[in-house]
Parts: sequence; C-alpha cells; structure tokens
Amino acid sequence: MMDAVAPTSEAKPDLTAIAADAAGEQAVGRPTVYVYEAPVRICHWVNAVSILVLMVTGYLIGTPLPTVAGEASDNFVMGYIRFAHFAAGQVLAVFFLARILWAFVGNHHSRQIFYIPVHRKQFWKEVLHEIRWYAFLEREPKMYVGHNPLAQTAMFTGFTLFVAFMIVTGFALYSEGTGIDSWQHRLFGWVFAIWPNSQDVHTWHHLGMWALVMFVLVHIYAAIREDIMSRQSIISSMISGERQFRD
Repeated sequence: MMDAVAPTSEAKPDLTAIAADAAGEQAVGRPTVYVYEAPVRICHWVNAVSILVLMVTGYLIGTPLPTVAGEASDNFVMGYIRFAHFAAGQVLAVFFLARILWAFVGNHHSRQIFYIPVHRKQFWKEVLHEIRWYAFLEREPKMYVGHNPLAQTAMFTGFTLFVAFMIVTGFALYSEGTGIDSWQHRLFGWVFAIWPNSQDVHTWHHLGMWALVMFVLVHIYAAIREDIMSRQSIISSMISGERQFRD
C-alpha cells in the first residue's frame, strides 16, 4: 500500500490552483490564432505613421502657417514641412509596394485588403450583417479570424485604392519639380494627360487627403469598438499578430 502513494516531491503541480488570481477566480483558456505576420504588422505601423505625417504636412502645405518671422525667405519653415511631406510620401510608397509584394508570399490573410470577392453571395450577406451589427441592430457579432467582410470592403476601398491614388497623384505633382527627364515624370507624368491643369491634380490630391482622414477616423473607431464589443482582440492583434477570442 505504501508503494502506491507517489512521493510528494514527484507529484504534478495543480496548474489550475497556481493560475488562480488574488480574488480566487480561475484562469480561463481562450482560443488564439496567429493571423498577421510580422511584415504585415511592420507595414501597417510604418504606413500609419507615414499617413499621419502626410496628413499634417499636407494640410499645412495647402493652408500655410501665418508668417511669424518676417518674409518667407528669412526662414525655412515651409521647406521643412515640404521635406517631411516628400520623405513621408516616399516611405509610404516603398512600404505600400512591400505590402503588395508580401501579399504574394504571405498567408491568405495578407491578401484580404487587395480584393473583394464580389461573386460570393454569402460575402454580401455577411457584409449586411456587419452593417446591422455596427448600427446596433444585431445582438451578437460573428467571429472572424481575419478581417470581417465589411472591414475587408472598407480596407480595399478606403485604404488600398485611396492610398494608391494618393501615391500616383503625389508623385505626379512631385515630378513638376524634378523635371520631365526624371523617373517620377516618366512613371507618373501620364496623370497630366487626364488633368492637364496642375491645379486640378492638386485639388484631387487635397480631396484625397480628406477622404483618408475620414477613413482613419472610422478605422480607429471600428477597431476600438470591435475590441470591446465583439469580444475578440483587434488592436493587440496588429502588435502581436495573434487574434484572441474572449468568449
């Protein structure tokens, strides 16, 4: 009978008891799925910072600061603003291109923002459900590992297409300073065949900025809202790459 009792030192620890918190509540295991790979997360945050810099400097270029130190030739404030704008634009273009390239080699979640499955009837039914969920007309959310159908539609139209438009028109405007022999003009000079008047390109580029401003506001609101109400991680997923389902 004594041999049947395992020594205390060799007994397996009670992990449930160890995981209990100070209030006596037991730890709950939650399913976690690895969704966003490192290149996707890096591009996301670099693009986010670049877009923020572009918005602020772009607004200041369109609505210059009042002169605080005499003539413009007496200071280089606008020069610094323009440099920050051009630098951020080129960083955005490089990482946007990198994001496109990764869509070919990454997992299927990395490709979601580059297309909409318009041929799938179920996709549009789920888009309608998400619209009703955001409008507080549905009691329970659906769980998705990657982007939900409405988010995928918004990311494709509000981010992918808008950012591509801003990059093309931005480099076209930049080519006016670099000259017709520059690679910028050779690649993007065709924009002036659509809008021969440079001011028209400026106007559309400026309107594109405000469209991105609205997208960013909705994007941040939706991410915070879903993180709280849908009971699945959203913001932390773009840091760790893992989607956690809390229920």
